[in-house]
Amino acid sequence: MRLRLPRLAPLRGAPGAALSAVLLVVLVLYALLVPLVAPDPFSLGGLSIMDSFTPPIWAEGGNPVMPLGADDQGRNMVTAMAYGLRTSLIVGVFAVLIGLVLGGALGLVAGYAGGRTDALIMRLADVQLAYPALLLAMIIDGIVNATIGEARSTLQAMTIVILAIGVAFWVQFARTIRSSVLVERNQDYVSAARITGRSAGAIIGRHILPNVMAPVLVIATTSLGLAIIAEATLSFLGIGIPLTHPSLGALIRNGANYLQSGEWWIAIWPCLLLMVLVVAVNVLGDHLRDYYNPRLRGRS
Repeated sequence: MRLRLPRLAPLRGAPGAALSAVLLVVLVLYALLVPLVAPDPFSLGGLSIMDSFTPPIWAEGGNPVMPLGADDQGRNMVTAMAYGLRTSLIVGVFAVLIGLVLGGALGLVAGYAGGRTDALIMRLADVQLAYPALLLAMIIDGIVNATIGEARSTLQAMTIVILAIGVAFWVQFARTIRSSVLVERNQDYVSAARITGRSAGAIIGRHILPNVMAPVLVIATTSLGLAIIAEATLSFLGIGIPLTHPSLGALIRNGANYLQSGEWWIAIWPCLLLMVLVVAVNVLGDHLRDYYNPRLRGRS
């Protein structure tokens, strides 16, 4: 059996989307490889108080070992941002997966079953839309704090944030998949499958689901950027990942305390990294949306 390489056709003739894809690959490699060769800057062994507030290499007092400077605890910003980026990517990816699985299952059931089942799920989606993701995350965080107390581990904090964002994002997946299923369920191949005696689960899993994956992947790409922003916002507000194991939002929160005193690099570099990451994800998602939309493909 031959190994099939990923199709790059959607990126052909789109330099902006291709550049965004390259940037995403570079950022992912940066987040994965740097922690393998550099010590954890948020452990006791990674702190260097004597190097606190070291400016970037081109400024007076800069250190070549810390080209982007150091924070208030002497952490190398290059290493700290790699660890923070890894956390943000983990939270964003798993939150989108939860939203995809939950929303995809409900959307498939609503679109195929129709009737009261469809109406019930869509009314639940309408109720969900009344609660912004940040508000829902705050509610879940408050409930968990009341249940297990404030002494949460890093894994527990990450799990709470992932669940909060994932639950908040299921609606867009459900609505998109439901719309596609409403079209596909009346196609001839679905009718033929019913005639042959296939169960509803087999028809949905083997026939309908593969034909509705293109718009779902587009929604997942754009949702990744929104999930990363949501996590960064929660961490900046002190609700998300703790400072002992920060994400990009927590790094920005820590650096914001020193903007007025002149140590701008502690907050600016994580801000720029977050901006580049989200813009690259959004540009790639917008291009994939246009590519898989037959009405827009002819205009591009």
